[in-house]
Amino acid sequence: MQLTLVGLLFVGLDRGDTGIMVNASVGLLVSYLPAVLEREYDLPMDAGLTLWITSAVFLHAIGTVGLPGATGNFYNNVWWWDHMTHALSSSVVAATGYTVTRAIDRHSEAVYLPDRFMFVFILLFVLAFGVFWEVIEFAIAETAHALGTASVLTQYGLEDTLLDLVFDTIGGIIVAIWGTAHLTDLTGAITDRLDGRRSR
Repeated sequence: MQLTLVGLLFVGLDRGDTGIMVNASVGLLVSYLPAVLEREYDLPMDAGLTLWITSAVFLHAIGTVGLPGATGNFYNNVWWWDHMTHALSSSVVAATGYTVTRAIDRHSEAVYLPDRFMFVFILLFVLAFGVFWEVIEFAIAETAHALGTASVLTQYGLEDTLLDLVFDTIGGIIVAIWGTAHLTDLTGAITDRLDGRRSR
């Protein structure tokens, strides 16, 4: 994946496309995040979790380029690409929210979050982040328009924004139902780190 992202960065440089360059660069940086978290913070990042995190940014970066020789990119030419990347990215956001919140719940005796509430919390967390992301997307697009430059992120209108939030919710629901089982080790490691900080 990282080699492909480096290749995409060069494609962006060759085309003079800021959007491709920024998205490939961000994707490349995020692809190193699991290794950094494991090495620097002793957080268990198994292959599945690493693939989950990196796939979200990888598919987004690929989507900004498209196939060689094709006009447009996957976001423009494949109707479901934006939906897929939103659902996948929001599932990573949901997993992050769940993991940190559950670790705090386990760490602190003052905090108790029942499982039913955690389900609702994950959905609210994902929706809040989704709205925040859409505002950022809008602001970047408007700023680029005002400056007369190409936008790094594209917003296709209100209907697209609402659909993005629907697929963000789907990603959150998937994590709320099935993802929590895959995050037990990571949650435990974060809880242990918090407990270690308290005992110092």
